[in-house]
Amino acid sequence: MSSQLVWQERFNIGVEVIDKEHKKLFNVLNKLFAYGKEEEKSQWVCQEAIKYFRDHAIQHFSEEEEYMASIHYAGLETHRHIHNNFREKTLPTLESELLRTNYSMEAVEHFLGVCAGWLIGHTLIEDHAITGKAASKWSGLLPDEQQAAMKNTIMQLLHDMFRLKPRVVSDCYGGEKFGEGIYYRLIYSTKDREKWEIILIFEEKLIVSTLGGIMDTQSKAVSVMLMNAARYTARQFVESIRQHLPFADSDEIVDEQLLTYEQFERVYEKQNPQISLLFDTGAGYFAYCFVAPHLLQGDGGIAIQADNAMEEIQKYLKRGHLGKRRKILVVDDSEFVLRAMEELLGKDYEVLLAKSGLSTIRAITLNRPDLVLLDYEMPICDGSQVLEMIRAEEDFSNIPVIFLTSRVDKESIKKVLALKPAGYLSKSLDPVDVKKEIDKYFEKVSGVKI
Repeated sequence: MSSQLVWQERFNIGVEVIDKEHKKLFNVLNKLFAYGKEEEKSQWVCQEAIKYFRDHAIQHFSEEEEYMASIHYAGLETHRHIHNNFREKTLPTLESELLRTNYSMEAVEHFLGVCAGWLIGHTLIEDHAITGKAASKWSGLLPDEQQAAMKNTIMQLLHDMFRLKPRVVSDCYGGEKFGEGIYYRLIYSTKDREKWEIILIFEEKLIVSTLGGIMDTQSKAVSVMLMNAARYTARQFVESIRQHLPFADSDEIVDEQLLTYEQFERVYEKQNPQISLLFDTGAGYFAYCFVAPHLLQGDGGIAIQADNAMEEIQKYLKRGHLGKRRKILVVDDSEFVLRAMEELLGKDYEVLLAKSGLSTIRAITLNRPDLVLLDYEMPICDGSQVLEMIRAEEDFSNIPVIFLTSRVDKESIKKVLALKPAGYLSKSLDPVDVKKEIDKYFEKVSGVKI
């Protein structure tokens, strides 16, 4: 595992005792991220660290609720419900998975992904609501009886369709990333032309093990065929539970989309879900999110139409939209260049930024990229020295590096090529051409047209 949580000023809610405890929880999770790299002792260390995280979180919840009561916070009961849900459902389910799989890497990733995402989201939204800096995301949840009916219906359907025995991980799922996922969005219209939507999130292995098993495919990844089967199965799934939704008088789907995780995040943060459930099915994680009528924001998902379904699904899968977007680290001492490259490449790639040799090594250590775009003419530590630093580390030596250079004379190019980079690009190129060249590079190494 290479991720780390970085404490930012915006996490402070302005209450010293709460901010101090949040920092401690961040630190504990960061130790867990680090321990995940130490295979030999990871199980024992993770057990102890997870126990510490759980005990510390539970104690923190109690103290936070005490503070809210002391200031007569109106949202105390909603906040307490979220704490209880995390304490009584999410943590026990995640810990059970860890024990069941003997602390497998996948289970540890689930634990860290869900806990880190929950902590960040809860801190930035629910805890900021205590001091009036944000509005609670869970103020519009459907009544308990409707929530319960929905949970029971989904669990029964998962059992009837796939013989799974799901457990509720969270009934306040906040959009945490829990693995390599497919994000499928259906937008409906009512007779009054109001819109509502459902987002279904499937862990990739869930589709492979359920539909893949039924269709007797040998693939270990989601194929175009499986994706199409998943789409139509998902539609039937949604139809089966519509009776539990308000506005169920409408059966008109006005849009169908496949989202990247980043697009899902943007959609989710703009909207308050009325139902947001996360399940552990035993074969993979599954989430169900329902957003009631309001003016929905279009957010760039791949729209699926009858005449383009096969083509768009193939693009979705082959471009790495299962949380596997290509990572490009851009290294340049110019803030302007960094932001311009981020804007240019951000739609199709995950873009990381660094301004020096040391920050380059740190960025690679924490989040290994698929390609480094390296400024050749940086001051202090130039591109050739940074490349030497990268190649000096055995784990990094095979990461491809393309130089960015403002010099295109014959002698300068000869010096660049002598270092044997994966290529070089002139900074004088039109941005569109820079993007085309990078796309071509990935097409060449993957054999997939971008």
